[in-house]
Amino acid sequence: MAWNEPGGGRRDPWGRGGGSGKGPDFDAWLRRLRQMLAGLRGGGAGGIGTIVVALVLAWLLFDSWTVVNTSQVGVVTRFGAYSSTVGPGFHFVLPRPIEMVRKVDMTSVRSVSDKQQMLTKDENIVQVDFNVQYQVNNAEQYLFSLQDPDATVNQAAESVVRRVVGASTMDTILSGQGAAMVVTTQRDLQKLLDSYHAGITITEVNFQNIAPPAEVKDAFDDVNKAREDKQRIENEAKAYASKILPEARGQAARIVADAQAYQASSEAHAQGEAQRFLLMLKQYQAAPQITRKWLWLQTIEKVMAANTKVLDENNGRNLIYLPLKSGAGAAPAAPSALIPGAGALLQRSPSGSTPAGGASAPSPGIAASATTGGEQP
Repeated sequence: MAWNEPGGGRRDPWGRGGGSGKGPDFDAWLRRLRQMLAGLRGGGAGGIGTIVVALVLAWLLFDSWTVVNTSQVGVVTRFGAYSSTVGPGFHFVLPRPIEMVRKVDMTSVRSVSDKQQMLTKDENIVQVDFNVQYQVNNAEQYLFSLQDPDATVNQAAESVVRRVVGASTMDTILSGQGAAMVVTTQRDLQKLLDSYHAGITITEVNFQNIAPPAEVKDAFDDVNKAREDKQRIENEAKAYASKILPEARGQAARIVADAQAYQASSEAHAQGEAQRFLLMLKQYQAAPQITRKWLWLQTIEKVMAANTKVLDENNGRNLIYLPLKSGAGAAPAAPSALIPGAGALLQRSPSGSTPAGGASAPSPGIAASATTGGEQP
């Protein structure tokens, strides 16, 4: 049921009448308002004073305090000039426009980014995309030293980046030496902002992309590919060198060791032979005939031991086969037949021909014969 239906006086939203059904007394309100305005027009001091005092109290009550968050500091200005800096918490200040509190967040990280084409030291053009992040370390300087802090940081960063890029060649910039450029840029940018008394700390500088202009990008891609191929080949050569050099050094050390061992052996053998000769010389000087015969027998023993011996039983002679060569580089000839009664050892010729009479003709490789009682030196 609606509140204004008959019998519903209890639902009067103004709570009046307890069921009388009458509306709000707007006429009474209007009469009191006209009386108040008439009192003000009549110059009533009490009414004006009350209004002024009420306005002043409201002004002081609502505009004479401020709350600064934990991540902020408040910069108090009096008539627009710097007065003081207050930390986090509840603070009383003079109401505006006498004093104002400007709050600055000291923990948030601000950033500016830009993308510009720049000239290198070797007069090439590169496109640099950089980002600078910073924090406020002095609220007073941040508010009053710079008119537009973000724009100032952006312009200062661009100036420093242009100086760093202009001091480097294209190959240096594109060869992956961005870390050194970042350090130099951050240091120089911080010095520049400190000279402005900006109250800003540079926390990080990033070169997000450094590339040649799109017009020459294909050519630079070819250069980069060639540089990568060069680096790969150099790495392979170094790997091969690191593998082959130890082997070569090992072989060289082994050859040197073998040579030293051969030298020591040869020297020892030569010294032994010299000592043996000196001892033999003493024996020869003491008994020349005996020593000479002993040397002859020793030599004949070596010769006989290394050669084939053939016996001729008919005449009682000993035949000693000497492996004479029929020509330079030819293999030694072997005895082929022994003719009884002839007293000589004959060797077939290389062609296998037999001379007239049925006997084989002597060849250059024929054996020499010696009697049993051969002549000795």
